[in-house]
Parts: sequence; structure tokens; C-alpha cells
Amino acid sequence: MHVTSSERATLLRGRVAVCLLFLLSGMAIGTWTARIPSIKQNLDLSDGELSIGLLGIAAGAIAGMQAVGRLVDRYGSVRVMLPMAFAQSVVLILPAHMPGLTGLTVALFAFGLVHGTLDVAMNANGVEVERALGRPIMSSLHAVFSIGGFLGATTGGLLAQAAFGPEATFTAVAAVIAVLAFWATRWALSPTPHPTTPTATPPPARGGRGVLLLGVLAFCCMIGEGAVADWSSVYLSQDLGSSEGFAAAAYAAFSIMMTAGRLAGDRLAARLGPVTLVRACGTLAAGGLGLALLAGHPVAAVIGFGCFGAGLSCIVPQVFSAAGRHDPARAGRALARVASLGYVGFLTGPVLIGGIAELLGLPRALAVPALLAFFVAFAAGALRIPAFTK
Repeated sequence: MHVTSSERATLLRGRVAVCLLFLLSGMAIGTWTARIPSIKQNLDLSDGELSIGLLGIAAGAIAGMQAVGRLVDRYGSVRVMLPMAFAQSVVLILPAHMPGLTGLTVALFAFGLVHGTLDVAMNANGVEVERALGRPIMSSLHAVFSIGGFLGATTGGLLAQAAFGPEATFTAVAAVIAVLAFWATRWALSPTPHPTTPTATPPPARGGRGVLLLGVLAFCCMIGEGAVADWSSVYLSQDLGSSEGFAAAAYAAFSIMMTAGRLAGDRLAARLGPVTLVRACGTLAAGGLGLALLAGHPVAAVIGFGCFGAGLSCIVPQVFSAAGRHDPARAGRALARVASLGYVGFLTGPVLIGGIAELLGLPRALAVPALLAFFVAFAAGALRIPAFTK
């Protein structure tokens, strides 16, 4: 189908708009994370009290994800994601002004509610832009989220170093988020101006079981993400005897390779197809983490965690894309279900690994994400959904 220059410009603006939303969402999370120590100190919270506050984010995000699916399907992704983008700038400021634990928990619940709602809506819009373009873009969108997280964390860290308090930090970043949200409002793609026709091959599973399996794959991958974030440096320092400084390189390698993999993921998905890509990525993740655990040397472990990040990088974006294409009329609900299961995996992963480590030791506990990655490779056929065609 011929695409005019005007249509091409509209599609490009739509892609930029959804990229901006992924960027500002990552910035909000990164900035909040960087200022957690200051919030904890200012409110004189114990570790346990801080954990209660942080549960507010988790509860809010899951609640938002559960509610937003039907809204996206009924009103469209743009009508949901754009108000939530502006709301993200508001709720970022709230935690810095809370006088105690109760207020902080409520503020973080609002933060999580907005963030979870925006997450599902912007992923749904990403699927719509994919459909309009006729080629994969989801991996690059998730890479932009990672870049936003890095920018937010870096900004928060630099302002903390310059003795700015959380209030000033959150206000400054919130202003940037509001500008990005306004830009996205001008360029967002809705509805798809360039409809496409799927291939003649029907999807193998149209019912809820197909979406549930995609959610299980997201759950398995994000258990690994959460586990590595909390336990990789502990493994290097505690079990392999590395210095604390070098131990931090494990998660750094994981994060860098995950971002790099997502930047390359769209081209790989277009060339290999989602099933082959996810199968290869799951195998790489399982092998990389297996190397990290079997080598017994800090340098080899860092390389292994980097391979694990590269392997996981493309899986969740492809799973989200498949969920959105599974039944376009219910894309919001499908994405909400998959995202919720993935988020639960991310939250429970560190706890699961900690419990197993208490019983069997940390190396054996970290073998669980490797086995789950292998399962994802085995079950990659669940992503065999009709591809977009121009």
C-alpha cells in the first residue's frame, strides 16, 4: 500500500509521541529511586517503615493496571495515556511534601496508580503505532524507558550532590515531564491513519488462555529482572569474594546490555520474527546466568549477568506486542493482564530468591531465573500471532 509523505510524517510524529511517554515514565521512576535515601532520612523512617511506604507504589500500580484495560478498549489509548502523562508530573512531586509514613504511603499509591495506568495505555498505543507502521518498534520503546530511568536517576543524583532537596528535585523533573507530555499531546497518533491487514494465518489461541500464557512469560522474565537488581551484587561480594565496588559491575553490565539489546531488538524482530527472537533470547539468558553461577569467578560472573540482560532485553517487549495483537478489540485488557503478571513477577522475584537462598544458598537460588528463562525459550511459540504487514 502506497504511503504519502503526509501519512509518513503523521506516523513519525506518532512514534515520537509514544517514545516521549516511555521517556517521561522512566524519568519519573529513576528520579524517585535516586531520592529514596533523602526521603527516608527526612522522615526518619526505619527500613521496615520504608518498605511499607514502597508497597504503596506496588499496590497502586497493580490497581491501575487492573482498571485501565477496559478504559483503553472503550475510549482509546490516547484518551487515557495523555492525561496520565500530565498526572505523572503531579504525583512525582507529592512524596516530597508528605509529613509522615501514612502520607508518604498514600502519595506513593497515587504515584503507582498513575504509573501503572500510563504503562498499559502507552504500551497499547505502541502496538497501534506498530500496526500503522507495519514493523516492530516495541523493543526501542522499552529501551527509551530504560534511558529515561538512567536520565532520571542521574539527574536526581546530581541534584542531591549539589545539596538540592527532594522537593526541588521532583519539581524540576516534573516540569520537564509536563513539557514532554505537552509535546506528546500535539503529536500522538489516534486513531491509526494507515490500517493494515494481518496475514491469513489465524492465531493459535484467541481465548484467555493465550493471553494468560503470555502473562506467564512476562512473569518469568521479570522475576529475573527483579532478582538481578537486588541479588547480583550480593552474589559477587558474598559468594565470590569480590569488592563491593566491583560487585556493582554485575548489575551495571546487566542494565547496559539490556538497553543495548532493546535498541537492536526491533531490527532483530523484523528479521527473525518474534518466536525465533524470543527463543534465542531465552536461551542466551539461561546460558548467561548459568555461566555466571558456574564459573565461580567475579569477571566471568559480570560477563554472565551481561548476557542475562541481553537475553531478557527483547522478551518482554515482544510479549507485550503479541498481547496487543492477540485480539485488537481487547488490546487494553490483554496488555493490562500481561503487564500485571509481569509486575507481580518483578516485585516477588527478590523475595522468592531470598527465601530459596535461605534454604539452599544464593547460587542455587539464582538458578531459578535461569531455569525460567529456559522455559520462556521453550514456550516461545505462544508469540506466534499474525504479524503486521504494510
